[in-house]
Amino acid sequence: MEKTFNLTRREDGIAILTMDVPGETMNTLKAEFGPEISKILSEIKGDSSIRGLVLISGKKDSFVAGADISMLDACQTAGDAKALSQQGHVVFNELEALNIPVVAAIHGACLGGGLELALACHQRVCSDDGKTMLGVPEVQLGLLPGGGGTQRLPRLVGITTALDMMLTGKQIRPKQALKMGLVNDVVPQTILLQTAVEMALAGKRTAKPVKKSLVNQVLEGTGFGRNIIFDQAAKQVAKKTQGNYPAPAKIIDCVRQGMAKGMQKGLEVEASHFAELVVSKESEALRSIFFATTEMKKETGAEGATPRKVKKAVILGGGLMGGGIASVTTTKAKIPARVKDINEKGLSNALSYAYKLLDKGVKRRHMTPAVRDNLMALMTTTTEYKGVKDADIVVEAVFEDLALKHQMVKDIERECGEHTIFASNTSSLPIGQIAQAASRPENVIGLHYFSPVEKMPLVEVIAHAKTSPETIATTVAFARKQGKTPIVVQDGAGFYVNRILALYMNEAAQLLLEGQSIEHLDKALVKFGFPVGPITLLDEVGIDVGAKIAPILEKELGERFKAPAAFDKLLSDDRKGRKNGKGFYQYAAGNKASSKKKAVDESVYAVLGIKPGMDKDLSAVAERCVVQMLNEAVRCLDDGIIASPRDGDIGAIFGIGFPPFLGGPFHYIDTLGADNLVNILERYQAQYGDRFEPCPRLKAMAAEKARFF
Repeated sequence: MEKTFNLTRREDGIAILTMDVPGETMNTLKAEFGPEISKILSEIKGDSSIRGLVLISGKKDSFVAGADISMLDACQTAGDAKALSQQGHVVFNELEALNIPVVAAIHGACLGGGLELALACHQRVCSDDGKTMLGVPEVQLGLLPGGGGTQRLPRLVGITTALDMMLTGKQIRPKQALKMGLVNDVVPQTILLQTAVEMALAGKRTAKPVKKSLVNQVLEGTGFGRNIIFDQAAKQVAKKTQGNYPAPAKIIDCVRQGMAKGMQKGLEVEASHFAELVVSKESEALRSIFFATTEMKKETGAEGATPRKVKKAVILGGGLMGGGIASVTTTKAKIPARVKDINEKGLSNALSYAYKLLDKGVKRRHMTPAVRDNLMALMTTTTEYKGVKDADIVVEAVFEDLALKHQMVKDIERECGEHTIFASNTSSLPIGQIAQAASRPENVIGLHYFSPVEKMPLVEVIAHAKTSPETIATTVAFARKQGKTPIVVQDGAGFYVNRILALYMNEAAQLLLEGQSIEHLDKALVKFGFPVGPITLLDEVGIDVGAKIAPILEKELGERFKAPAAFDKLLSDDRKGRKNGKGFYQYAAGNKASSKKKAVDESVYAVLGIKPGMDKDLSAVAERCVVQMLNEAVRCLDDGIIASPRDGDIGAIFGIGFPPFLGGPFHYIDTLGADNLVNILERYQAQYGDRFEPCPRLKAMAAEKARFF
């Protein structure tokens, strides 16, 4: 069997321990490494000629990317998971207890268990490379650092900094890591090993005390002060997670107990809490999302098709969407983008949009002004079809108007090459209808982004009946380069995400008209786990946009999509939402989202002709909106709009913020049981009418007690 750990001795008495997992591109920690490491450590202990030890990775671009997550799925019980954590503790304690200096030489990803391994060393040096990132992202999988991280990290960098890292899972760049005392030195990769060897030869240096802000010095120095920190952290966590995620509170408890009762007790608490989280349904759901997105990265979106290389993109329309799409194309994908708009104003909007986003990076010192300017140079603009001949893909982001889109298709076929892909960022018009104007319909595809483009991770790639497999594969690869998670959906009004969202929003509107207050509605769905409530979302997306999409969906998909008639009153009162500062909430001029919560614009009730009455139970309000979304998601699967429940879960989580801890609509239906969901829907159907009728597939699944996964 090939070994993962290899020990080599140098003439100067320093031993180099290289970790290189055979057959993998990244190093991950696996349970079976335990005995192998312990054997090497006892060999080192028994060899008096070894004066120091350097740990380094044999991989080109990663130190250790974390623990192997599939080993957690193999845990049958909490006991199994606890044993994993305790085994890690034993090995890391042995490493830390060596009486020779131990130095970690870090280049590339050093995350989760990888950082915990580095923390068990006496000193750390990392490369100044852009690929070098340190962090403990376990919380994003509903877990906590179970290899001693909750104990060693706060002792090294201070409680406040450690909690911030563990509760957000954020990744730390080399310069930051040095400043916060996470590493002892940062050097170019070329001299990384040499520097680590010199550190080992110089012997154990005591860690320099971390420079803390005065407030943190005062607070962290006493038991009373530490309790203030923990209580504050707990309050913020409760507000952010709405009690839906158990990991953050457990992280705080591990640090709190470890700091009060010592390292030994802290590690015991860590192992127990880690075990409970591994078997929790929340972590299971979050891990399923991780596996799904990892799996999707390997797929081209079209069986057997190879994507063509995209060397240049053209964006039609310099509005909010066009500017955002151009920005991720140049900044993330590093592909030159030419923006075409009929007027100069649109073009300068697109440029300033991209510049502002890049300049944030300069202000935060994540990039130099030169890098920013080089990326900006990839974006060019034109008001005529000039310099577009060699475009490999054209992304159209103009108004939702079929005649206008037809004109665009014809223009592009005239001005560009025969292989140029025409991708439409429409949110509701069927792509087949847009392709009717094309002489090369195989090149026409939908590429639906969500707003704001730079933040929303999902894109829907929409194939119509004549789209070629090569066009699909090329578009999927292009979206991935922009840093997006693409799901391939079939053509149909509203595609997938907006279709399931529309019924959810309509139901929220019905509840509003029945007298539920605006803030109560939003609160109910935030408590359920959505990032924002439906009424806030409508204000953000634009009431006018919602009003445009509704009739299209109703025409194509039937009566259940009919939007409440009262909504026309909003538009005749010129309420479009945030964009014109007039919607359900108040947008005071010049008042940029202040820290206090937005106030409801009470005058909207009179416009709609309603008086808010008694607020119903929060969970009952949420249930009525959510079951509409679940029922429609299953319909989309039945209609072949989405290829699998997995794609449906990813689309809902990344496209509209469906609560990740529930694993997506299809995972959630499995949790509820199809039979229970059918009962709930039928109860509402009797009360409110046929828009709640359970779809045939759900009824069949209920009868057979079937599951999606």
